[in-house]
Amino acid sequence: MNKSKRLIVIDDDIQFAGLLGEIARSAGFETELCDDARDYFLANEAYSVMVLDLNMPGMDGVEVIRQLGKTAQDIHLILISGYDKGVLHSAEKLAQEHNLNVVGSLTKPLEMASFISMLNSIDIEKSFPVYLVESENSPITVAEIRQAIVNNEMELYYQPQIELRTNTLKGVEALVRWHHPTRGLITPGMFISIVEKEGLMGELTSSIINMAVNQSNEWKKTGLNITISVNVSAENITSLLLPEQLSDLIKDHGLNPQSIVLEITERALMGELKTSLDILTRLRMKGFGLSIDDFGTGNSSLVLLHRVPFTELKIDMSFVKNMDRDLDARAIVETCVMLSHKLNMDCVAEGVENESIRRGLTLMGCDIGQGYLMAKPMAASQLIEWIENNNYPISKDW
Repeated sequence: MNKSKRLIVIDDDIQFAGLLGEIARSAGFETELCDDARDYFLANEAYSVMVLDLNMPGMDGVEVIRQLGKTAQDIHLILISGYDKGVLHSAEKLAQEHNLNVVGSLTKPLEMASFISMLNSIDIEKSFPVYLVESENSPITVAEIRQAIVNNEMELYYQPQIELRTNTLKGVEALVRWHHPTRGLITPGMFISIVEKEGLMGELTSSIINMAVNQSNEWKKTGLNITISVNVSAENITSLLLPEQLSDLIKDHGLNPQSIVLEITERALMGELKTSLDILTRLRMKGFGLSIDDFGTGNSSLVLLHRVPFTELKIDMSFVKNMDRDLDARAIVETCVMLSHKLNMDCVAEGVENESIRRGLTLMGCDIGQGYLMAKPMAASQLIEWIENNNYPISKDW
């Protein structure tokens, strides 16, 4: 039996663990039992699935999660406990923060049908996200990134944003990719942290804005009028020159300022709120859209909504992706939709990955959806073909 079909149950109730083990065997797994998590780490055996009880003597489930995160173990995790659902929910989120692949969680006494369903849902061949700075190549250097910006090696990919009620194309979000001359295509996760650490975010964002405006102009010539959402860094929104610079750039291309939506995270606003409020107010006065990005993950969301003239609220994908199996996440999404409408803002949900989530969002009245269900980010040259192949009408409200 190979590693991919090995499952371990860690529970101090050995009789109950044995029952789960028998069920797992019937689902095709080779199973082993462990009543002390410390023995699991000492044995250093390889498993693809772990069923973990949180309430354990010696080393409890939270300590196990922490250790699994430190060792970056390639494992599917099913959490069980007699604690209330709130504790299980928090433990599940902790495991996800440690980059562990959580299949789900179950409260005792278990519904065995739910346990069997979880086992059957596991994709044994799924590759796990290993968060390395670099794989086979040498580490990315600051000099390379500086050179990439100067040499126009950065390119924008565009992910469609769909009006859920009418199924029309509202716009796209611009997402940066790096076409390295020798390394190939590099995604932001490989270099953005370096950009932020070395103070290059402002320079990169300015380059992205220029690329987005140029692309909007090219699409306009073909009759495609859609909004482009661009992420704006903290460095940009503390520059008092930004409103005039962006306004002049738009005028030079003969574009409508409503064609550009600036996405700002709560974190980006917290440094110089007075200056940011000055800049963002003037940007709205000049006709640009403003979106509060990753809503719900910051510390002062409601304060910012009250102070800043946002036109759009973008729900963080961590809530959206889990809303069809996590009642708390669903409640948060529904509250965000209601709040955005009360404040006369459009509501955008990112992380729409299946039809169930899309239907749920539509029933809630969410305005716009974005995610892999509709389309992955694509190069500008691919977008026109995607629109034609999917027969998407274009939303025209500006």
